[in-house]
Amino acid sequence: MRVSALDHIVLTVTDLDATVAFYSRVLGMEEVVFGGGRRALRFGAQKISLHEAGAEVSPAARVPTPGAADLCFLVEALDAVIARLDLAGVPIEEGPVSRTGAWSPLRSVYIRDPDGNLIELSEPQEVVLAGGTGDAA
Repeated sequence: MRVSALDHIVLTVTDLDATVAFYSRVLGMEEVVFGGGRRALRFGAQKISLHEAGAEVSPAARVPTPGAADLCFLVEALDAVIARLDLAGVPIEEGPVSRTGAWSPLRSVYIRDPDGNLIELSEPQEVVLAGGTGDAA
């Protein structure tokens, strides 16, 4: 077996409305409603399904807990993201800092969502090959 991609994750949240508002207003994700009124957030080809704490959909994590996630989202222009966060009144907890991503170095800032989940917003950086110009062939 070989896993090829991540389709969705599930976040357990305290307040569905506050979560949807934050991820939509601040991060530009799209709310989707599906399967009997369940709510989720879509961005790119991925989805974050939302479970309200105490009313999780079965099956669920063994110990569903609001605020226990640490997520990293790739963005296209970190400086524009920083300006957007400032306009939205969302404090940056750390950054910009350099981090290591799955496929490239990252330039990242860290914020918190309404439940206290740690959200890393990262701009991929060009990989520079030793002795080269950084251009990939």
